[in-house]
Amino acid sequence: MELWLFIAALAAVYLLPGPDMLLVLQTGSLQGRSRALATAVGLAVARGLHVVLAALGLATLFVTAPWTFDVVRYAGAAYLSWIGLQLLRTPPGRTPDAPGREVPLSTSHRLAWRRGLLTNLLNPKSLLFCSVLLPQFVQPAQGPVLLQFALLGTLLVAMGLLFDAGYATLGAALQRWVTGSPLKARLQRWTFGSLLIGFGLRLAA
Repeated sequence: MELWLFIAALAAVYLLPGPDMLLVLQTGSLQGRSRALATAVGLAVARGLHVVLAALGLATLFVTAPWTFDVVRYAGAAYLSWIGLQLLRTPPGRTPDAPGREVPLSTSHRLAWRRGLLTNLLNPKSLLFCSVLLPQFVQPAQGPVLLQFALLGTLLVAMGLLFDAGYATLGAALQRWVTGSPLKARLQRWTFGSLLIGFGLRLAA
């Protein structure tokens, strides 16, 4: 098993801008590092589920019944666009989870976790990615296939969580940069909101 090549492939994927990275950065820059980490955990759980689904061969359903892929794709696009619109509509000093009221700390972390989970889970390309990448590095001659699949899947989830933790820290640093400047805060919200809507439209297309 060429583990180093697998790790390099994952690093390249996690360094590419995408909705997962953007969501963690946005959460960190608006709500702080701890909520961004909660979002990262939600993303990790979703990736773990994608690994399990890929192992069960569910991705073949998207090939044999393309309409199922479209259903998940449009749901994911709508969800990303909804998050972006909520962000654009949120007044300064509020969070997108509850633009008109304060949210208890435990609830806000749960909402951040759920946002991460749904963002990745409703992206069928994540499932297809796992289904295409993992089997290429499984070599039956080197041991039980299921064990290799589990080890590679664990590494995929762990590396994703590590990268997302770094993005959470970067987002928190961005939060400190915009603190005290309404213009920077407004620009930040419009940038992240527009990008999320853009990713949603790209997924739908």
